[in-house]
Amino acid sequence: MQTSSKSGIFYALTAFTLWAIAPIYFKEMSFVPATEILAHRVIWSCVIVLVLILLLRYTDAIKTVLQSRKMLLAMLVSTVLIAVNWGTFIWAIQNNKMLSASLGYYINPLISILLGVVFFKDKLDRVRKAAVVLCFCAVAFEVIQFGSLPWIALVLAVTFGFYGLVRKKVAVDSFTGMAIETALLLPFALTYLMLSPSPSANMFENSATLNWLLFAAGPVTMIPLMCFAAAANRVSMVTLGFFQYIGPTGMFFLAVFLYDEPLSPEKLTTFVLIWSALAMLIFDSIRRMRKVKTSAII
Repeated sequence: MQTSSKSGIFYALTAFTLWAIAPIYFKEMSFVPATEILAHRVIWSCVIVLVLILLLRYTDAIKTVLQSRKMLLAMLVSTVLIAVNWGTFIWAIQNNKMLSASLGYYINPLISILLGVVFFKDKLDRVRKAAVVLCFCAVAFEVIQFGSLPWIALVLAVTFGFYGLVRKKVAVDSFTGMAIETALLLPFALTYLMLSPSPSANMFENSATLNWLLFAAGPVTMIPLMCFAAAANRVSMVTLGFFQYIGPTGMFFLAVFLYDEPLSPEKLTTFVLIWSALAMLIFDSIRRMRKVKTSAII
């Protein structure tokens, strides 16, 4: 294995493992309102990414986006999507809905497949059709058993799916995109903190420990993103695709074994249906990769 591939796998493992354990931070910060954590996540992520862009001299990329009305409009859409996704995720973790968050990120690849069909005219083979059908069966089962849509899972899956779609169409690198998105959200985050009645909203009155914990929302967001960007430059997207299930799997184990969220037989059935769909996609991808390698050898 080449050195770049080895380092790429290391960065990918680091990124997705950090995303898997990130709920621990948001869970420990449950004494702070979710909207306030979201505000700090925006503010400190913005500060960190802007410093990195200045150091890496990515300013030309930002100018390119700001000078294009079409790209800027797309970034406004992606900003709303990521804000809703982040806010829903933090609220879910703080309100003992980590299993629902895990389910959402398991469903996300299947949502991406559907978006590819609709917006990029991708064709579904039998395996992907079966996987999508299983996903719909899982959602239908939830509705029948619990009498309502699994809205947390669907909001996370749909917002992140459309976020990926918009970012793919805009073709902006991770740092530039995150800089613009957090900068657009920055005035709202600052205004919220200034008007919030929460006792922890005024950082000048907080303890140093609490302020450091609030600042940590930035690194918790940016460090795995930087690792992911480094991995994307070293390994194929197919390889990255295999790592994306580390995140929701980590959340699942944290929810069940660390935070004792109830896993009823009905809820487990929903997960089994989604896992079955994802297993089909994984094995199909492995089969395709082997076929390509065999053809290359021949």
